[in-house]
Amino acid sequence: MSEQLEQELLSVALEAAERAGALLRDGRPADLGVASTKTSPIDVVTEMDLAAERLITDFLAERRPDDGVLGEEGASTPGSSGVRWVVDPIDGTVNYLYGLPSWSVSIAAERDGVTLVGVVAAPMRRETYHAVLGGGAHRNGERVRVRPTPPFEQALLGTGFAYLARRRAAQAEVLRTLLPRVRDIRRGGSAAIDLCDVACGRLDAYYERGLNPWDLAAGELIAREAGALTGGRPGRPADGDLTVAAVPGLFEELQALLEELGAWHD
Repeated sequence: MSEQLEQELLSVALEAAERAGALLRDGRPADLGVASTKTSPIDVVTEMDLAAERLITDFLAERRPDDGVLGEEGASTPGSSGVRWVVDPIDGTVNYLYGLPSWSVSIAAERDGVTLVGVVAAPMRRETYHAVLGGGAHRNGERVRVRPTPPFEQALLGTGFAYLARRRAAQAEVLRTLLPRVRDIRRGGSAAIDLCDVACGRLDAYYERGLNPWDLAAGELIAREAGALTGGRPGRPADGDLTVAAVPGLFEELQALLEELGAWHD
């Protein structure tokens, strides 16, 4: 892929994320309510999720009409260019619904199953993270790197929980065993931001079961380009069974422990 095309994809992703982020930040109604639910009654979609996804997909159709799109809220077009956009209009919808600041817009461009460009905009942080495959990771245009590797017992981890009761119970059991072995665990509510926090050195590691492609596509590339190791179960890429991102030297031990604890199944 030419550098010119990579830069075009990055430019489009950055502008789409900026526009959607501005809409979500400035256009959030005071009486924002739930428009629908997904996997359970507490897994919500707001009217702003739908509006932001429309804005992004309309913009992509205008700028790159031959590309495919996969969006969390239902946008799906195959395209003919070989490029597919993977879009999460609000990663952290429950945070957004409650007025908490940890939510983001996540946009990735992939080709032949390989993520080439990732952008995560976190408007309430006034931060935008981006990466191009092989080009490093950046926050607000400045290069970022992961933290030095700590001893396992001094590691700060991020994680998240599903909205299905049975899966949450299994995740709680993993957490119960893992928590005494590390410095502490954070639950921010946006997988994309958690992955970017690994990239920026704000977390040593992050793991979660049950992520969808739109949850992890952009953030996983950003974490990897910042020097993190990423994957799923041993020998597998990050996927819906398990996503792990951690600094080198910590990744292997955490991944093995999560495998032992059965973090990849309910």
